[in-house]
Amino acid sequence: QVQLVESGGGLVQAGGSLRLSCAASGRIFNLNDMSWYRQAPGKQRELVASITSGGDTKYADSVRGRFTISRDNVKKTVYLGMSGLKPEDTAVYYCAADMTYSDITDTPVSVKLYWGQGTQVTVSS
Repeated sequence: QVQLVESGGGLVQAGGSLRLSCAASGRIFNLNDMSWYRQAPGKQRELVASITSGGDTKYADSVRGRFTISRDNVKKTVYLGMSGLKPEDTAVYYCAADMTYSDITDTPVSVKLYWGQGTQVTVSS
């Protein structure tokens, strides 16, 4: 079974840093774009950053210059380095991947956004 498992969330003071990780596992044929989204209470889920398999990156304006997305294609892991954290960065952070994997019938399945379970990031003022 394919899984995206996030880790690294927690409670940090404003101005602090955290590093999130998201490891993909299972029968994955292709792991294309990988992304981090976040959802704060009462708000819609929003894209934070994304990275292609070749390493091209995109960032939301609100985090550019403070967050860094990277990936290790061998480990099938994407990272989000966060520094200069602000209280408004408080949210559940979700990893998502554009991938093709094999289901239980050995049928290839392509999904644009395969989601992880999320990890809480709380920034205190």
